Amino acid sequence: MDHGIVADIACCIIAAWVVGVLCQVARQPLLIAYLLAGFAIGPNGFKFITEPESIRTTSEIGLILLLFMIGLEMDLKKMLGSGRAITITALVQIYGCVGLGWLFFSRIGPAGSGLEALYLAVAAAMSSTVIIIKLLHDKHELETLTGRITVGILVLQDVFVILFLAIQPNLKDPALGPLLEAFARVFQLVGAAYFTSRFVLPHVFKLVARQPELVLVGALAWCFAMSGLAGYLGLSREMGALIAGVMVSTFPYTLDVVARVTSIRDFFVTLFFVSLGMIIPLPTWDYLLWMLVVSVVLVITRLITVFPVLFRMGMGQRMSLLPAVNLSQLSELSLVLLAIGKASGDVSERTISIAAFSFAFLAIASTYGILQSDAIVRRAAPWLGKLGFPDLPATGHEGGPGEEEPTVFILGFSWTASSLLEEITREKPGLLPRLKVIDFNPETAKELRARGIPVVYGDISRRDMLEHAGVARAEVIICSLSDSILRGASNRRMLLQLRTLNSHAQIIVHAEKLADVAGLYADGASYVMTPRLLEARDLLTMLDAAENDLVGEMRAGQLACLEERREVIP
Repeated sequence: MDHGIVADIACCIIAAWVVGVLCQVARQPLLIAYLLAGFAIGPNGFKFITEPESIRTTSEIGLILLLFMIGLEMDLKKMLGSGRAITITALVQIYGCVGLGWLFFSRIGPAGSGLEALYLAVAAAMSSTVIIIKLLHDKHELETLTGRITVGILVLQDVFVILFLAIQPNLKDPALGPLLEAFARVFQLVGAAYFTSRFVLPHVFKLVARQPELVLVGALAWCFAMSGLAGYLGLSREMGALIAGVMVSTFPYTLDVVARVTSIRDFFVTLFFVSLGMIIPLPTWDYLLWMLVVSVVLVITRLITVFPVLFRMGMGQRMSLLPAVNLSQLSELSLVLLAIGKASGDVSERTISIAAFSFAFLAIASTYGILQSDAIVRRAAPWLGKLGFPDLPATGHEGGPGEEEPTVFILGFSWTASSLLEEITREKPGLLPRLKVIDFNPETAKELRARGIPVVYGDISRRDMLEHAGVARAEVIICSLSDSILRGASNRRMLLQLRTLNSHAQIIVHAEKLADVAGLYADGASYVMTPRLLEARDLLTMLDAAENDLVGEMRAGQLACLEERREVIP
């Protein structure tokens, strides 16, 4: 069918919306919906659009805006201040996956050349920031140790993408001279971007801050100016857009810019992924076989480049395996990199199609993998021990002669437990020798042991771990974790299990829903914490303070109190 560009764009957007609604109902990533929509209306589907060239230029605008937004959302402080464990693990993961992937893809396939194998290996080394952040946020794990490690690796993967885009135009002629010249052009680009963003843009944005339209236009002008400069210097235009975003990511106006650019970016990015879906051929046994091969290679390389490194750093089985599981998918940027390679004549449509199939397959599989990661760790633990990766020793402190035996057990050490320990230290220091903590965060365990608190490293949902820790001798047992944070358990299951181990202890558990309180008491709880009621009382106090113009005094008192606290988890 022969359409004009307006009709083609309308067809793309309508198809993306219809399939997007269906994927939303099925709780699948929207990127899969866009790829499916493009396939459905493209030359290999219902042939609504047989010449995707008509919207390719428009989709390239979406690609530039996508990388600009990724740059805006990068945190330079996190990039420069990544911890040692994160930095070493990220370097091993990135270069290890690229090296292993290149060896496999260049010798076995599906790439047709060593250069194409390199593109595919780099693409397979990247993980999906969109999918990972969303799922970790839903699981309340972004601020956990595994969440911080995962996000830190993602940040350094983005840095690697910048470096790869710098040398990408010279990959066909990787001689030392052209590469040095390329890096010189990169320094020119970064220098110009830094100078402008440091000394010019702050004043310009401050001048137009009260004009929303000018803020939006100014952000887009900066994005395309840097993209154009990159093209003029012989570098990737997409790299220019990425650097443009990174350079203004620390501006006080960044959130406003992100909010205003997001809608227009989403429109063009939708077109980009729909147009990418148009070149996906009908699935054949060949494509499906290579999809499985690429997916298996990706998962295996993640495991062997992430788990052993973290394990050697004393993270234990759980904290070492979870980041590897979290990172086991292809990134949206993987498809972008391959599309850039295709535009340069380095990557075939067959490789992009296989990568697109792999992206969709892994996006779905890794979603279930991340949501069930705790069950995966429990099942893998015995096998890891047999393979020479025993977990950390359960007991980190044994009481000596004359020491008081712990009688107050804290199951799981999170924010509430950290604040409780601080209150005990301040108000009832005599209670400290009676405390014992059970938790599987090695960093927390190390800090607690430094403070003289006995810690048992282990999973609080496991009966054998609780028995080994001596829960049967406890007088008070506290579980301050909510059901949404507990992994593979709930407060009710914990309570029933604890009552079979210890019938006389005072057991304190947590309830998110008021409707659960009566049931927990019926199951044997001594007391049920309901934090929402405490927060409501605090808010009511604040309302009274607001009516009496005392908010400033309360805020000053709160800040003064926080300055004096030295909690394990700040």
